[in-house]
Amino acid sequence: MKKTEQVARDNLATEDHKSQQKAEFDWDAVLDGVKKDLYFPPSWLFSIKTAKVEGKIVTLEAKTHFQALWVKNHYLQLINDTARNLYGEGGFEVTIDVGEENSWTKETKKNRAPDNHRGIESHDPQTASFFSSSNTFDNFVVGPSNQFAHAASFAIAENPGMAYNPLFIHSGVGLGKTHLLHSIGNYILKKYGTRMNTFCISAEHFTNGVVQSIKTGSMDKFRNLYRLNCDVLLIDDIQFIAGKDSTQEEFFHTFNSLYTAKKQIVITSDKPPSVMKNFEERLKSRFEWGLTADIQPPEVETKIAIIEKKAEEEKIGIPADVASFVAQNVLSNIRELEGSVNKLFAYSKMFREEITLELAKQLLSNLVRKEAPRIITIDLIQKEVSTFFDLTVKDLKSNQKQKKISEPRQIAMFLSRKYTSSSFPEIGSKFGGKNHSTVVHAVKNVEKKTERDPSVSNAVSAISATLEKFITS
Repeated sequence: MKKTEQVARDNLATEDHKSQQKAEFDWDAVLDGVKKDLYFPPSWLFSIKTAKVEGKIVTLEAKTHFQALWVKNHYLQLINDTARNLYGEGGFEVTIDVGEENSWTKETKKNRAPDNHRGIESHDPQTASFFSSSNTFDNFVVGPSNQFAHAASFAIAENPGMAYNPLFIHSGVGLGKTHLLHSIGNYILKKYGTRMNTFCISAEHFTNGVVQSIKTGSMDKFRNLYRLNCDVLLIDDIQFIAGKDSTQEEFFHTFNSLYTAKKQIVITSDKPPSVMKNFEERLKSRFEWGLTADIQPPEVETKIAIIEKKAEEEKIGIPADVASFVAQNVLSNIRELEGSVNKLFAYSKMFREEITLELAKQLLSNLVRKEAPRIITIDLIQKEVSTFFDLTVKDLKSNQKQKKISEPRQIAMFLSRKYTSSSFPEIGSKFGGKNHSTVVHAVKNVEKKTERDPSVSNAVSAISATLEKFITS
């Protein structure tokens, strides 16, 4: 009898020991289970570690405050479900402390410069956050060329999904549409925190997600990421999905899902929807459901304001004549403008020289226009119009009457009358020998359409902005 009791006690002790072993919390094991349920596990998730275990309460520790918040709002339920699968219902309860400074920040805070930026900069497909923390409404210089797009963007950031849905912003390269897109994201993140899931991605990123999902047979997870978990979708350079049928199909249904749920959508492109090539008509029509806003090249005054703002941020003095010189000579876009100013600032700091007009002319000699002032010709107008509409100059001079050719031809005639001193017959002769009345009809028709047809108005404005770069003072 005693021997039997001893065996029972030994077995019980063995079970207790096994239970104690099983009860030791293993974060790596839990994380392995979590990874299986995530479509795109964020890379930083693997840097989280166990801070402490007190009884059945486990506290995790992340590198940053944002990561801790993201885990708390998006992954904590999944982590606890995975832990229950491993340790049973009476197992551990996992928490993450977002209120205290943890050891990660203590180790790096001493050597880190103060971070005054709002927003995040992450290329993680799971969080889908590509906000550049340096792009905010505070440092976006507003002028006549961009004030409408800025006002619409700010209104959306204040109340996502309430008005202007979708917002479609279009402009040439380097004029600020991506800056506005990131400003919206950073503003929403500051105002709403993780209560509102804001995904800021490029069209290329969305395309890569579709391709990867098809390869791995995981389209459901990809769709759920954008259609169910997204409150605000900010997508940059949508023109890059042109001709990609599978991506357009997925984006079409994603758009419909978000729009029906009154989730905010903001899209940027290099062209207005009406003239985008290799896009499904049903998708282009949806782009125009809300508000379309364009950004034109900045005026000299706006460029000077941008330069002065940049100098203020860098805490470097820049004389008015230098700012005027750079503004009048940089004709292309804001990126080139900022690049030129950065070159001046870098030289000034490196050699401790004061910025003067002579120094600016020396360093930026490539900007100085030595050629005679250029004039706008009908040939130039035909070239720019054909490029904008993806046609040939031969098409404009032909007698083809399809709308995709006849409308650009009329716009080219209208612009020829506006920017040259040529008579109606002279313009007609440059378009394959069209008669006087044809040109008059074209000019009057475009004048009417610019007042009531946004697609024609946007096309005329965009081409006019390009042509006016050729005019010098």
